[in-house]
Amino acid sequence: MQLFGKSLEIPTAEDALPGRPEPIATAAVHAVSGEPLKGDWTGLRTVVFALGCFWGAERIFWRTKGVKVTAVGYVGGHTPNATYREVCTGRTGHTEGVLIVYDPKVVSFETLVKTFFESHDPTQGMRQGNDVGTQYRSAIFVGSDEERATAEAVKARYDASLKARGYGPITTEIRGSAPFYYAETEHQQYLHKVPNGYCGLGGTGVSCPVGTGAAA
Repeated sequence: MQLFGKSLEIPTAEDALPGRPEPIATAAVHAVSGEPLKGDWTGLRTVVFALGCFWGAERIFWRTKGVKVTAVGYVGGHTPNATYREVCTGRTGHTEGVLIVYDPKVVSFETLVKTFFESHDPTQGMRQGNDVGTQYRSAIFVGSDEERATAEAVKARYDASLKARGYGPITTEIRGSAPFYYAETEHQQYLHKVPNGYCGLGGTGVSCPVGTGAAA
């Protein structure tokens, strides 16, 4: 998963790979929970987080209380239905993302954002540790103005905490919802299938100062 020598600039839509109209093949069910990766999520909410290599990022969230389904995929770029190989070229504009389906009665959006920030170093721009490239950039894709405001507030507080410990500014993008293209079957719940597989994530060790618990 370590990529070097690529452009650290996101391509324009004109320069991006064309992709394809049909979704690529992916798993039907979650390898850990057995829940459908695509389904009716009435009463639940969704958010997409990008925080580096999606193998380790997904494991963090399928272990989080209140999260019902996770899936990995490509998001935030231009290429429809991209493949992993295409994303690795840096010519799709996508980052590696984790779709999270959660029960807001059990875990709040704010708590998930706290987990997101504490699980990686959000100050690194187009990289995460030794993983270098646009596909490893930090991002949150929100579904409402309320979620955007919450994410921005948490980001601001964590930015102050990190600066007090000598870190640079947070580079995390906070954006509205974007098309999420499911990754190939082998990438879904990868670290469940390959327990000793690669995980390049590492947090800063700095606590993100927010409240915790279920939403009201």
